[in-house]
Amino acid sequence: MKKLTNRRIYFLAIPIIAIIGALTIAAVQKKSGPPDEPIIAAFKKTYPASVSDAVELVTGKVGTMRYDMKLITGTPIVGRAVTSLVKPAPLEQATPALSTKHSVEMIDNAKPGEVGVIVMEGTLDIAAMGNLMATAAKVRGMAGMVLDGAIRDIWDVRRMGLTVYARSATPRTAVGHYATVARNIPVECAGITVRPGDIVVADEDGVVVVPQERAEEVLKKAQEIDAREKGMFPFIRQFKSLTQAIEKFNRI
Repeated sequence: MKKLTNRRIYFLAIPIIAIIGALTIAAVQKKSGPPDEPIIAAFKKTYPASVSDAVELVTGKVGTMRYDMKLITGTPIVGRAVTSLVKPAPLEQATPALSTKHSVEMIDNAKPGEVGVIVMEGTLDIAAMGNLMATAAKVRGMAGMVLDGAIRDIWDVRRMGLTVYARSATPRTAVGHYATVARNIPVECAGITVRPGDIVVADEDGVVVVPQERAEEVLKKAQEIDAREKGMFPFIRQFKSLTQAIEKFNRI
């Protein structure tokens, strides 16, 4: 009788365990979002420093934003850019609705994994976004935000876990001073042209922009650089000579 009861409990437990497992998998999938497109996944495995070198080697141009574009909150990110441009405006045009109109539309229409790029033309003393826009970006599943301007509400943005790169921080609002003029257009962000669809690769070193039409070439070159450097570390440890490693691998 005891064996029969145990078997009955066992067979009853199987569907319950299966249901719990299915719910767990669904929750994980929902949290992680849709899978990355292959090239984004590949760039996530490369060092941003190698990507920076690769952009210059492939395009002949600098692809890294100015030194003062810093990681404020969050972690390294890779994703395709969506953009918003914000300019000085008279008081009647810098209303709460108009001061952030295109930035808000950019976020509300963003796809999971995209990187929002907001340019505040001519100032580092006005906040491009705060915790309200950050909340929307987070729930939309955006990879993060890059601000050529300032951020505010840092404590709350950090708490929610959104990655933000910015050139400054200030509590000052854009309302009454600035208004957005367009979204998803080419913008000049911290010295680099960013177009919708370009790939943003960023970590604590800084922010690199990969032109979308050269992305495959840049990726291949960055992977070659990574592979060469990985071979240098054991060589340096073995021979205790950086000079010999540079001569052998032609890399520093």
